[in-house]
Formats: sequence, structure tokens, C-alpha cells
Amino acid sequence: MRDRTLHGILEAFTADAAGRLAAETAGGAEIPFEVLEAERRPGRVPLYCYQPLTDQFIDQRLGLLSALPTYTPAMRALAELDRVAAYLSQRGEPRLPGEPRERADAALLSFLRSVFAERSEFGFDPVRFELSYGELERALYDGHSVTTVVAPLLGVALDHTTTELELGEGLSLTRGDAVADAPGEAVWGDSGEPHVLAMLTVTQEPSRQPPVSLARARFRRVLTALRLFERGGYALGPLAWTRTDTGPWRPVAFGGSGRPRLLTLISAQHEDELRAFCNLIARRTPSGGELAWALARFEMGCERLAPFDALTDYLLALRAMLEPEGPASGRLAQRLCVICAKPEDRAALAERTARAISLERAVIAGLATVEPGADALVDEVSEHLRALLRDTLCGHLDSDLVSVADGLLAEAAASAPA
Repeated sequence: MRDRTLHGILEAFTADAAGRLAAETAGGAEIPFEVLEAERRPGRVPLYCYQPLTDQFIDQRLGLLSALPTYTPAMRALAELDRVAAYLSQRGEPRLPGEPRERADAALLSFLRSVFAERSEFGFDPVRFELSYGELERALYDGHSVTTVVAPLLGVALDHTTTELELGEGLSLTRGDAVADAPGEAVWGDSGEPHVLAMLTVTQEPSRQPPVSLARARFRRVLTALRLFERGGYALGPLAWTRTDTGPWRPVAFGGSGRPRLLTLISAQHEDELRAFCNLIARRTPSGGELAWALARFEMGCERLAPFDALTDYLLALRAMLEPEGPASGRLAQRLCVICAKPEDRAALAERTARAISLERAVIAGLATVEPGADALVDEVSEHLRALLRDTLCGHLDSDLVSVADGLLAEAAASAPA
């Protein structure tokens, strides 16, 4: 077995499909049969047999099968692979769809036909599944190898019903104890609970180097998306591990990134939202300009060990987006409050922002003391920054936040009583 992730996804789907098809026959649905001449000898009565038309029965129930919760992950996994058309050709499918989604749908039907070929009863048969999966994998990976890179993603937990959250293009978040033969150092932490692993699976020619650089970049994008998606303390572990096909795992230095704190749970109902958000951030993350610089500063703040150390990073990011005239202009608090607060709350937010700026000066001068509410004030500044970055990257706010803020301030002044 080369691709354990694909194997697990298809096994789950096939088991669900077996249960659904068995429920259909138990409810009275009949599998059509074809009468075939089995043997003919001179002078003897011909012998006939009944051959179940399982393919036809399965094809007629595509709507039921596509509604199974395991169908979409299986379809997505196949849609990302290049050689699905080769599998369909080998299976003798008369029509080869052009779109990846259509090819994946056709391949799933063809795979089920292979697993349940000429059977009159539906039940999950591990032997038949493995034979059909072996045929599929040989077609998909002929002349290629499957390389996997995993790294602990700290500070996040998946729903107890979820073992893997696919993010697309071979990238997923997976419970560490669900990855067969994964290194213990990657899976287990001090808490005794399995880590969530960021996992990238890539099909490539055997002579190519393991895609560690690609994994590092894509894992970092997931980390960025999580920091913008939900408040929390997230980090990648300092070591990653890579393997090719079923070879041994090899450690790779990744470098730590962050300060994991409390565990943030990604509930099952938010998984689709997170998947879409990660894909959106991957497409819209800027490569230059004030927004890119502010995002980088935000992430620097997320990785500081102490809140006081992060305060300057957060304020510098806000100044880049809201105060291009420089801190001497004193416009930051006013512009921030008009975007982030309701009219009745703007004065209070402006006052707290001014306190944060004063706290920053004290930190720089080495005069800051641990006063009640200081950490909460830093957290509030980071939350406003996170909201501005998220809404700007998602397109909910114009990237020219100065013009947005000044326009709102002008409206507020015009509507104020004389």
C-alpha cells in the first residue's frame, strides 16, 4: 500500500456504501439478473446460470451513495490525482469525463462495481476491497512514488468524530494516532493526547527530492489561516518527518513557530468553514505591500513568548494599515475605533487603544509593570488586528482602510448634532 490516506478514505466510503446498498435490498429492492448459458454439450440440455447485474443496481443509486458523509472526502481525494483517467481506461469505462470532479465520480462508481462485481448480497468484504484497491493504486501510481510529510500542529484539536480534515491538494489535518506507523515523537505530547498532524501527500517521480520545502510553506499557510480563523495559540512543532511509499520515516528540522497555549477545538460543524477559509487565505495572502507586512507582524506577535513582547508587533501592524502618517499624527486610535466599534462604544475603544500605546512606550523604556488588565488589553488589540486582517483578506473590507475609516469619520461628523 502506497497511499494510506487514500486507502482509509476509500475503505470508509466502501463500508458505508455496502451498508446503504444492503439496506436497499433489505427494504425490497431487487438486483436485476441476466440469464447466461453456462455450458452446452452435444446431446445434452444446455445449462444456464443467473448473473446479478450489480453494476446496474449500483449505478441507479448514485444519488443515495453521493449523499453518504464519506462520499465527498473520497471524491475530493480522487479528484486531486492525475491518473484517474488511466484507471477508468483500464477498467474499460466507455466514457472518460473531462473535469476532475466528473472523473472522480466515475472512478468511485467503477471502484464500487469492482468491489461488488457479480455479487447478489452487499456486505463489506476486506479481501475483495483490497484486491480492488490494489488495482486502483497500480493504475494511479504506476512509475511514481508517494511521499508523505507530517508535522505536529500544536494548540488545535479535531472533533472526537473526526480523524482527518482534508484541506485539498494532498493537504490534511489528521489525528496522529490515525496515521499508521507514524513516529511516536510526532504523535504524542506531554499531555498524553495525540497531536493533530499537518500532513502533505505528494505523488512524484522516485528520483525527485522529498517535498519538504513545499510542505513547510503549505503548513505555514495553514497556521496563518488558523490564527485568522479562530483566536488561539497555534504552533508547528520543531521537527517534521517524511517517508516515501512504505519506507522509513526520516526527521527533518522545521523550526518552531508559535507559543501553543490552550487547546482550540475545531468542531465538526465548523470543518467545512475552516476548509473553505484555508483555501481562501491560500489564494489571497498578499506577497507585498502594507497588508502583507501587517500580516507578517501579526504572526510575529502570535509567536512571542510574552504578551508585552507582542504588543509592539500588533501596534506596528495596525499603524501600517491605519496610520501611514506616522505615530506622531495620533490618528490610530480614532481610525481603529470607527471601524471596529459601534458608535456608542467608540470613545471607550479609543481610550483603551491610547492606553495600549502608552503601555508600549513604557515597555520600550523598561518601565512597564504588570498591572491588572494589561494582558487583556494586549489581547484586545490583537483581536482587533486579527479581525481587520481577516475581513480585508476575505474582501469584506476595502484594503485601503485609511479611506474606509476617514469616510466613516466624515459620516459621523456630518450626522452629529450641531
